[in-house]
Amino acid sequence: MARAVTLIRSASLSDVAEYAYAATAPAESRLIFLAGACPLNDDGSTAAVGDYAGQAAKAVENMRTALASADASLEDVISTRVLVASSRQEDLVTAWEVVRDAFGDHDVPSTLMGVTVLGYADQLVEIEAVAAVLDA
Repeated sequence: MARAVTLIRSASLSDVAEYAYAATAPAESRLIFLAGACPLNDDGSTAAVGDYAGQAAKAVENMRTALASADASLEDVISTRVLVASSRQEDLVTAWEVVRDAFGDHDVPSTLMGVTVLGYADQLVEIEAVAAVLDA
């Protein structure tokens, strides 16, 4: 299946980053702007309280569900922003590793940010994403 997203890497920039530096989609693409994927269970409670990796995994799971509702998948994501409620770099890395592993070879341009607080009780992780698809 043809994909709309093209990941761009630059030989002029460090290869230490675990993501592409840019991405494009053709003008005829349908863009999908997702609300921040939160680590919420079906009943509205926060999953994996106190667990950065567990919350990142639940947020990815919820993002997959939202994408599927828009006839898209992780491979259609063109960029992400991962928000982690912590000032500790190791907490950010813990959440990032889960997100990175979920995307596998589709290493979209991403921003990882530490924030002071997120919207739900006990929430530690949120993932914002934009996707692009070619409609058949």
